[in-house]
Amino acid sequence: MIKPKRLRAGDNIAVLSPSTGLPSVFPHIFDSGIRNLTALGLNVVEYPTARMDIADVFNNPQMRADDINRAFSDNNIHGIIASIGGNDSARILKYLDPDIIKANPKFFMGFSDFTAVSVFVNQLGLVTFNGPSIMAGFSQFHSFSSEYQDYVKSFLFNEYSSRTFPVFSHYSDGYPDWFETSNEGKLHPQKSNGGPRFIQSPSLGHGCVSGQLFGGCIEVLEMLKGTQYWPRANFWQGKILFFETSEEKPSIDYVKYWLRNYGVMGAFEQVSGILFGRARDYSDEEKAQLDEVIVSVVAGEFGCNELTLVSNLDFGHTDPQVILPQGIMTEINSDTKQIRLLESPFELGQ
Repeated sequence: MIKPKRLRAGDNIAVLSPSTGLPSVFPHIFDSGIRNLTALGLNVVEYPTARMDIADVFNNPQMRADDINRAFSDNNIHGIIASIGGNDSARILKYLDPDIIKANPKFFMGFSDFTAVSVFVNQLGLVTFNGPSIMAGFSQFHSFSSEYQDYVKSFLFNEYSSRTFPVFSHYSDGYPDWFETSNEGKLHPQKSNGGPRFIQSPSLGHGCVSGQLFGGCIEVLEMLKGTQYWPRANFWQGKILFFETSEEKPSIDYVKYWLRNYGVMGAFEQVSGILFGRARDYSDEEKAQLDEVIVSVVAGEFGCNELTLVSNLDFGHTDPQVILPQGIMTEINSDTKQIRLLESPFELGQ
């Protein structure tokens, strides 16, 4: 995989809207995220779509793609972060320039609907990052624990050759009403985090598996199935898939159908493991039901009862978010109940 250079204080970060123009609807939330990113020592460069009217963003998919192409081609831009997600970034893929992007690897991060763009860039051979966006993650950054703030700073700026996924003691689902300006940067009340659930593990003595991370928002990935942007049949070999559900809270039955489709295409027999982010707004009972459905499809329907399955992880539509670098070798250890990056997602020595 082609890795970007790690970020440094003073680097220029392009901020753009590949999905939806919510900064024009909630400018105070967007501005809060910009201030927090600046406080980390980064210089923010707002591209034309960043604050564009929400209707104009929707009606101009090529303009959204043009912003990404320009940001990758500009040698003075060191990283790119999405303003927020949405539901139609798949529409911009045909306008992206693969030659420009592949020739200019750089830090590229977002989550939710950003998945479509991240998968596109990742399949060009570049490492991409599933993590906080400006309005959902960085806007609330000052409200997180010092532990999480230190984690993000260390992940982005420090040099390391491996890293264990942290487990945070508390989490939040969503944010107070953004139409109330007093809610700028706030989180919903925190809940106690029970930690990762190793809902299926290999036989004793084979509890450690590894593979390249690949995935994102499970609903958005559905938009790519059957298109030219979907991975080849042999792509799944040795991958660790990661899935997260959106704030729309898809039904457990829908998750079952989507997983069944991966089974039909033969992905379960090829991947090394599957990680599931904490399901947004699911009750404890619904989370338990989701775990049961995951196992029933993977093991019950497709006989993959040795495939490592872990749920309730700190990524996706939940806060705080662990940053997942797509394309990086990762280890799941069912014996120690830990997940670890086996390599740096950035060029070492840069």
